[in-house]
Amino acid sequence: MPDPGQREVLMREEASRQVGGAVRLTAAERRLDAHLHWLKKKEMAAAQFPPAMHFFKARALIQRSPIFKLLQKMPKGGVLHIHTSSLVSVDWLVKNVTYRPHCYICITWDNSVRFLFSSRQPFPRWDCLHWQLLGALRAKLGDPSDFDDGLIRNLTLFTEEPDVAYPSQDVVWEKFEKAFMVAAGLIAHAPVLKDYFYKGLEELHNDNIMYLELRSGVSRTYELDGTIHDKVFTLNMFQQVTRQFVRDHPDFLGARIIMAAHRALTLSDITSAVKEAIQMQRDFPDLVVGFDLVGREDGEKNIWYFKDALSLPAQIGVRLPYFFHAGETDDEGTEVDGNILDALLFNTTRIGHGFAMAHHPLAKEIARKNNVVLELCPISNQVLKLVSDLRNHPAAVLMSEGHPLVISSDDPSLFGSTGLSYDFYQAFVGIGGLKANLGTLKELAINSIRYSSLPSHLKESGLLVWQNKWNAFISSYSGQPHHKGTPTLS
Repeated sequence: MPDPGQREVLMREEASRQVGGAVRLTAAERRLDAHLHWLKKKEMAAAQFPPAMHFFKARALIQRSPIFKLLQKMPKGGVLHIHTSSLVSVDWLVKNVTYRPHCYICITWDNSVRFLFSSRQPFPRWDCLHWQLLGALRAKLGDPSDFDDGLIRNLTLFTEEPDVAYPSQDVVWEKFEKAFMVAAGLIAHAPVLKDYFYKGLEELHNDNIMYLELRSGVSRTYELDGTIHDKVFTLNMFQQVTRQFVRDHPDFLGARIIMAAHRALTLSDITSAVKEAIQMQRDFPDLVVGFDLVGREDGEKNIWYFKDALSLPAQIGVRLPYFFHAGETDDEGTEVDGNILDALLFNTTRIGHGFAMAHHPLAKEIARKNNVVLELCPISNQVLKLVSDLRNHPAAVLMSEGHPLVISSDDPSLFGSTGLSYDFYQAFVGIGGLKANLGTLKELAINSIRYSSLPSHLKESGLLVWQNKWNAFISSYSGQPHHKGTPTLS
């Protein structure tokens, strides 16, 4: 018969290897951890278990969860993977922005919508032959509630019957990319973008997030008279708004931008985008931190296709950090599946999604050796039909092995979520299962600052601010006094 003592040693050894397994918890933290464990067992035994359901159907259940409510109050560090066009809740775009003067709308040939702010009747174009002033249109409707709900449906993927509306990845991705086009005319209006970005920081801050790294194509913005501003204008605006937000909220660490280009572009286009990112990083060294390729990986060119463009910084002796989307696929063995190894070949700083990482033992080994963290976006992976039951997400393997992870939200406004609390819930309750504990949550939050692009001295000060917030959070549940200091993982 095996030795019971040896079995206990094996159990402890395995538990110590998971994400958060080496985190030493205080007495107050252990009490909260025991309470969380009890709550999680209760939710896992319920007839409807949210991580096993599509998020669109589970959202209301999650909102009622005591674990979710606790996670909303938890200081989560930073969000390192989120896109500009989905930073702010769709309700605000419709109920605030589309009610502003000079906002025009048109219905396209495929029953989508486009928006444009203009001081005069906009000219027809190929996809928009007839523009209508939104204010005048609403005046004819009486109660505009149903109309506004229709606008919201154009700006989000959310639906009551997701499996019927999106029977395949192709269908959901078509709606996904179309929603970005719908939002573009609103967000790219210069006065709107300024308010939009501040509102986005506010929504993150309200979810107890203290730092942002934004994937952005840095769109050219426009004025009512048709004036088009260049990308330098947009970056200056981001910088000014960030500084104002930090003045208004001194506990917020700031925001930085990862410039992005769509992988559907040509090699020549990507070469130009890389050169532009190099120049913008020189001009805005405290704002622009690197470069990424965005868009659906399946069916598009892989990272290696753009090798000449991506090799350019090294050839001219410039360091341009990469933050590649890679492995956002379930097509194992295809060329796209090789994106994770290609991303590592180009010394990516982080890997966005990495859904396929668990199938690449060498990539896991290299990533861990080089401290390349994986940006886990659970809700995005489920909504875009890579996995249906989040208990089966391949990141469960990575979490149990202690692979470096951060939790991110990708495109929250398109999924009907905000901030990070929903994704933390899905990762903690669904992917992590009963093994994930308060140490897991603590390490994931710390990782979001540790693996950010902040310089070392700002990481240190940021971790101190976060630790004090964490201590206050623990104290609010335990009645224990606050203690100052920096977080430890050993």
